[in-house]
Amino acid sequence: MIEPEEVENAIEVRDLVIGYKSVKAYSIKKSLLKFKKVEVDEFIAVNGVSFDVKKGEILGIIGKNGSGKSTMLKALAGIFSPDSGTIDLKGHTVSLLSIGVGFQKQVTGRENILLSGMLLGFSEEEVRAKMPEIIKFAGLGKFIDMPVKTYSSGMYSKLAFSITAILETEIMLIDEVLSVGDERFKRKSYDKMKELISHEDRTVVIVSHGLSTLRELCDKVMLMHDGKIRRMGDKDAVLDEYKEYMK
Repeated sequence: MIEPEEVENAIEVRDLVIGYKSVKAYSIKKSLLKFKKVEVDEFIAVNGVSFDVKKGEILGIIGKNGSGKSTMLKALAGIFSPDSGTIDLKGHTVSLLSIGVGFQKQVTGRENILLSGMLLGFSEEEVRAKMPEIIKFAGLGKFIDMPVKTYSSGMYSKLAFSITAILETEIMLIDEVLSVGDERFKRKSYDKMKELISHEDRTVVIVSHGLSTLRELCDKVMLMHDGKIRRMGDKDAVLDEYKEYMK
């Protein structure tokens, strides 16, 4: 009997710790008046987390606000550096789809397509070849040649989604973006997302509060609480626990 081939991991996270430091507001004034050392608070957003995501798997991450979900995603994207622990993406190309991340607001949408694509690891020629398709999908009309600082949040999200959707990477990280934009674009982006993540070799991590989205799209779900994994595994069991936990 031939044993089924073991699916390789696309993401391996081991003992990940990420913390934030913040200065207590009142301590700044005290330190200036009395020459005392400024007091600093440290908040551990991700606390000793370990998990694997297999190649082609779709992982959902859910949890209440402040549980560490978005910090985890931004660490996978390379935006945040771990204080300790490791993240191994096995050499795969990765893109983060998150509103408010990655655009130079002083330059045009067209220029941001080029910049974003090259930051994702594509050559200028590859990005320029895909640019007409990105612009068409975003549907921003004349605004594509206006500075991004003039964009509404909906326009911003359309451009962000279009870049990530058309410039396909091996690992896609998605942070609460399927609920933005007008209704027509929501439907179009949702259909495109389903098409993208159905590719057997593409690995996807989705952070969302949308239970129906995670039930439909994901293979398994991780529930985070206070920077730790409370439960990870079967999506229905984890999401049912989340519903009870949030009551």
